[in-house]
Amino acid sequence: MVTQMLPLLPALLTVLLVSWTAAQDVDWHFDTVKCRYALGMEDGTIPDSDITASSAWSDSTEAKHGRLSTGEGDGAWCPAGPVFPSSSEYLQVDLRKLHFLSLVGTQGRHADGLGREFARSYRLRYSRDGRHWITWKDRWGQEVVSGNENTYDVVLKDLGPPIIARMVRFYPLADRVMSVCLRVELYGCVWKDGLKAYTAPVGHVMDLSGSPVRLNDSIYDGSKEAGVMFGGLGQLCDGVLGGNDFMESKELRVWPGYDYVGWNRETLGQPTVDIEFHFEKTRVFHTMQVHSNHRHTQHVRVFNEVVCEFKASLLSPWAEPALSLQVPLSDLHDPSSRTISLPLGGRPAQILRCRFSFSDRWLLISEISFYSMPFEDGSFLPPLPSSSTRPLNATSHTPSPANGTISPTEFPAVTLRAGLPVAKDDSSNTAILIGCLVGIILLLLAIIAVILWRQYWKKLLGKAQGSLSSDELRVHLSVPLDNVVINNTNTHTYSSRYQRIHTFPDDRDREGEYQEPSTVLRPREQRDSTACAVDMVDKGLPIQEGPPPYPGAPPPGLSGAHYGEASGGGGSVPHYAEADIISLQGVSGNNTYAVPALSATPTDCPPLPELPRERLLFKEKLGEGQFGEVHLCEIEDPQDLENLEFPFNVRKGRPLLVAVKILRPDASKNARNDFLKEVKILSRLKDPNIICLLGVCVSSDPLCMVTEYMESGDLNQYLSHRVLLDKTGPSHNTPTISYPALISMASQIASGMKFLSSLNFVHRDLATRNCLVGGERGEGEDRGGERQIKIADFGMSRNLYAGDYYRIQGRAVLPIRWMAWECILMGKFTTASDVWAFGVTLWEMLSVCQEQPYSHMTDEQVIDNAGEFFRDQGRQVYLSRPAVCPQGLYELMLSCWSRDCKLRPSFAYIHSFLTEDAMNMV
Repeated sequence: MVTQMLPLLPALLTVLLVSWTAAQDVDWHFDTVKCRYALGMEDGTIPDSDITASSAWSDSTEAKHGRLSTGEGDGAWCPAGPVFPSSSEYLQVDLRKLHFLSLVGTQGRHADGLGREFARSYRLRYSRDGRHWITWKDRWGQEVVSGNENTYDVVLKDLGPPIIARMVRFYPLADRVMSVCLRVELYGCVWKDGLKAYTAPVGHVMDLSGSPVRLNDSIYDGSKEAGVMFGGLGQLCDGVLGGNDFMESKELRVWPGYDYVGWNRETLGQPTVDIEFHFEKTRVFHTMQVHSNHRHTQHVRVFNEVVCEFKASLLSPWAEPALSLQVPLSDLHDPSSRTISLPLGGRPAQILRCRFSFSDRWLLISEISFYSMPFEDGSFLPPLPSSSTRPLNATSHTPSPANGTISPTEFPAVTLRAGLPVAKDDSSNTAILIGCLVGIILLLLAIIAVILWRQYWKKLLGKAQGSLSSDELRVHLSVPLDNVVINNTNTHTYSSRYQRIHTFPDDRDREGEYQEPSTVLRPREQRDSTACAVDMVDKGLPIQEGPPPYPGAPPPGLSGAHYGEASGGGGSVPHYAEADIISLQGVSGNNTYAVPALSATPTDCPPLPELPRERLLFKEKLGEGQFGEVHLCEIEDPQDLENLEFPFNVRKGRPLLVAVKILRPDASKNARNDFLKEVKILSRLKDPNIICLLGVCVSSDPLCMVTEYMESGDLNQYLSHRVLLDKTGPSHNTPTISYPALISMASQIASGMKFLSSLNFVHRDLATRNCLVGGERGEGEDRGGERQIKIADFGMSRNLYAGDYYRIQGRAVLPIRWMAWECILMGKFTTASDVWAFGVTLWEMLSVCQEQPYSHMTDEQVIDNAGEFFRDQGRQVYLSRPAVCPQGLYELMLSCWSRDCKLRPSFAYIHSFLTEDAMNMV
């Protein structure tokens, strides 16, 4: 009997809903304050099948474990791939129908204190149809949402603006290579309107006493073309009713006019504002409510007529005739905003198009909502109780079924104040409806009781047949370290702590952030040895705190002790040039040199000469950085400048090539200070193989520093246009270079780096693109002659080498293919990491710069390879030996790429090896 009655439940529930709706006061305006319920991630209402992800680290961290405050599996969803820097991993929740989402909650992986993974920030994307995905942005256009600070606290974030969607994706973010895990919850309610998009003209700007008032739909998530918004939703359905004064807003820190979308009749060029509404499926419409401003003293009035057209489906024609509604208002001198209730006559439609007629120069609308029900065969819509406190003439000419004649039909309606519900119709037979309602409720309760009783006995019998001898222990592998951790079954029961999340007035100044203290879930201070091993190693990658590693900004708190722990060594590791490092934001990009703190006026460095700007003749733009540009210039007759220190002899009458770093005039004060620091630092570099700083132009803006430039450009371009000279001699007209010339050039680079390391300078970006080629030192070029090499620093700023740098979320750039593993994973730049980069530079030279290092790998694979160096399990990939490279020289490269920085050779040794031994290798 129960089985036979189950199909009747949906029909009975529909009757119940309809009866209840008709019997109650109908306040059907959408209330966002009440729409803050947990939607079912934590309590399991959302099934596992509706939770998916781009990937998962293991079966125990797959998507279904990404439920807030639950500890199933290994305690959270953890993606298999890195979220830095690509941020392409996501956790997706499918709500199966449109929902209004008002806030979200996130949490890291605690796993009874063994977890260390959480997301400090994330992005949200959502979809209403599963095909078109939209990136959520806050009211100020920011996409990134701040997340968790630890693994155990739940952090709730208000969605301002809210989201109307069926599917939501969480994209965890990281500012460096690290593992992240995530647990989430969504809060809101079902979007009963069924509205999925509206099309309307773009809002206009009102000039009010010389101040612009932007009345645009600032949160519209569709497209905008030719002055029309289409395909999205925005402020007209966000549940927020604007106040009497449109200059004031209920939201904090927003611009005047934010709560309204407004149109000017002259600007629009037509007497009506046409808005088209698209719904998920065909619905039966009874009433439309429009909240409008009526600040008549500023030429803002409520519309005086609405003409609505109905289309039953996407492929149907517009139904005839249209519905014309007159809106006569008696209180035209009342400046209050108001909600106009417009009867739609119970007409079915999937698309509505309404034309609102101007009553004055401006029409401002804050909210539009509908009272409707899904249209199905045999379904009906109860009349919306209303009182005709104000007359509203609505004429719809429809054919009479009796005689086919046209007759007008009058519909009652009501004009409401903001926040007031529609009045109850006292003429209804309330007693009869309540009696029917009680009978239906009793019948349903009886059916539910029978169903629950049957399920209880079935479950009880199933348990009796099962075996209870298992100790319910679970074994989890910490991949890829193969550390086996045995955990007792999690007996901690998590309460559904948020059946509904309330907003309190005192929380408005907290930027929508809620932090839940979880004293029960705090990590224990004491761990056993196995747990500590898991804590220190996170999925095989080191755990580091602080800002992202990028040239010029080493993470705070990284010391030799930290590095020693990560390296697995028991002793201390030399600091190299770590202590007292000055961080600079250089003109040509992120700074090249990281140096110990220098005195403000070094005694061993005289002040640089001030060069006259008019003597700098522009030739071409070499590159561009965040704070300035690098130009190639000439100085004619440099001998006339008595205070100019020549880097090399210049023939009389021949101009001197120089590179000029120019700071933008609008640069910040910090950038100007960094510029002056960079001048002081570079002025100390006096070495034959280091580009020399010749002078400055700092008497007026823009600030400039002038360095020497080498006539043959950078080493990468120089070598890439040559072929290696073999024993048989040149066989074509292509310029050649000999092996001894390459070794001599490499020796010069090592000499320059030996000088930098003696001063504890760390270059951070050593590569052939940052080495300049000068005049001949030996035999002619066509016979493979060597040239003078000097180390420079502005390769990062050149568009030519943009592919050599990996951009981190639109901010810093990293030359990851030249960086040691500890630089990529830990942001640790030392002289030892410069040695690693020299090995890659030497590989470039012996390959004659014909390909990029690790050219067969993507940037993400290069980052993964750095992790393999850290894990040191024999899976790391080295650059292969170039064809011309002797085995002894290749072994020098391999020593430069040693995992332990203490085993890497010094630049003094490298210079000696290249000078004495490498020349004799064939």
